[in-house]
Amino acid sequence: MTEKPYHHGDLRAALLAAAEAELTEKGVEGFSLRSVAKRAGVSHAAPAHHFGDTNGLLTALAAEGFTRFQDTLDAREVGATDARDKAVRAGFGYLEFAMKRPALFRLVFSSARPDYASPDLIAAANRAYDHLVGLVTALGGDEVDVVALWATAHGIADLSAGLKLRTLQGKSPQDREAMIRTVLLRCLPGAA
Repeated sequence: MTEKPYHHGDLRAALLAAAEAELTEKGVEGFSLRSVAKRAGVSHAAPAHHFGDTNGLLTALAAEGFTRFQDTLDAREVGATDARDKAVRAGFGYLEFAMKRPALFRLVFSSARPDYASPDLIAAANRAYDHLVGLVTALGGDEVDVVALWATAHGIADLSAGLKLRTLQGKSPQDREAMIRTVLLRCLPGAA
C-alpha cells in the first residue's frame, strides 16, 4: 500500500489522526491497528512499528487527546476579564472538547486501555491537571475547590456529550450557556 500524500513525512501524526477517526467510528472495542493502517493508507505493520501494539497506539492517542483538551481550554480562556471568568471559560472549553470529540474524551477520561504509566501520557495529563489547580489557586481555592470545579465541569461535559443532561436539552443556546455559567460560578472559591 502506498502512503497518501498528506503524510508529508509525519507518519506518526497521520497514524494518530487515523486512530482518532477509527476510535470515533468504532469505539475502543472495535479499534484495531490493521484498520488504522488501512485508514492511513500505510502497511499494516506501520502502526506496530511506531506504537508497538494497540494499547501503545491508544496510549499515544490519549496523550495527544490531553494536549488537544488543554489547547481547547486555552483557546476558550482568551479574552478572560479576570480569574473567575477564566475558570468559567475553561469549564466551557471542557464542554466543547467533550461535545466535539466524544470518543477521544471517553478515551482520555474513562478508558482503561491507555497505559497511564506512560511518561508522555503522565506529562500531558499533569499539564491539564496543573492548569486546573492554577485556575483554582488564582481564586484563593484549595484542593477541595479543585475537586469541585473538576467534578462539576466533567459532569456537565460527560452528561452533555452522552445527551443525558435533560435539564439543558430543550433550552435555547443562550439559556443553556447561562445555566452552565451559573453552575460553574457556584462551585468556584468565594461563591456566594
